[in-house]
Amino acid sequence: MRLSDGAPPVLVVSRPRNALIAALDPCDYAFVAPDLTRICLSRGQIIATAKQEVDFVCFPEGGVISLSDILDDGGRVEIGIVGREGMTDPAVLLGCDRAPYEMAVEVGQHEALLLPADRLYLLCRRSPAAHAVFLRFVQAFMVQIAGTLACNLRDSTQKRLARHLLMYHDRIDGDEIDLIHKHIATMLGVRRATVTDCLHILEGNQAIRNQRGHIVIRDRARLEEIAGESYGAAEALWTDHAVRQIRAPQLEPLLESLSAA
Repeated sequence: MRLSDGAPPVLVVSRPRNALIAALDPCDYAFVAPDLTRICLSRGQIIATAKQEVDFVCFPEGGVISLSDILDDGGRVEIGIVGREGMTDPAVLLGCDRAPYEMAVEVGQHEALLLPADRLYLLCRRSPAAHAVFLRFVQAFMVQIAGTLACNLRDSTQKRLARHLLMYHDRIDGDEIDLIHKHIATMLGVRRATVTDCLHILEGNQAIRNQRGHIVIRDRARLEEIAGESYGAAEALWTDHAVRQIRAPQLEPLLESLSAA
């Protein structure tokens, strides 16, 4: 992504709320801390267009960012989502300098950390441990994309919807998800009428409560039962590799020194 005209970014001198940044060793965090800035992201904001040169990598601290492929007819297909467990532009870790997909904020108004892409390159070159942290996320993201492909070929719309709601629920605080039917139809590649029918079925199963522009998760266990094996593979990788482990308390002495500088 690139810095756009809007609220000016501020230097990060408080505890990072992104799991990847928080999982860095204190010495690795000290290397990038002077270049980390915090910005505000708003729902509907386009943070990168397809084939745009990547100057900054975005590490969300909340909400959900959708990565979509833009079709020749102007339509879009959601490829994957990322929240505070990860980062946008994971392709930069594989040597690409341009964003392959459009990236837009789909849920919530939250803050995010920006790091210059060249600084991320330098960090990964000097620290195998930091490089491993980011590559574990890339692996989990690739599993997420593969899971989406498998679900699209194999599963019913209702099952796919349950999976997507669980993935969004993983990335927010609380049980209320701000999602409109139009976006759900886009991420599933179906008509809005089909989305409405599936939401009514999930509501009838008491898994969710469907409100105008909002979906409330009432029974997550029931939703996981409906999603079945379509959900959990990528999430298990985050757990196995401890990518979501917040180690920020180790950074407090460094943060205090930055605040005093």
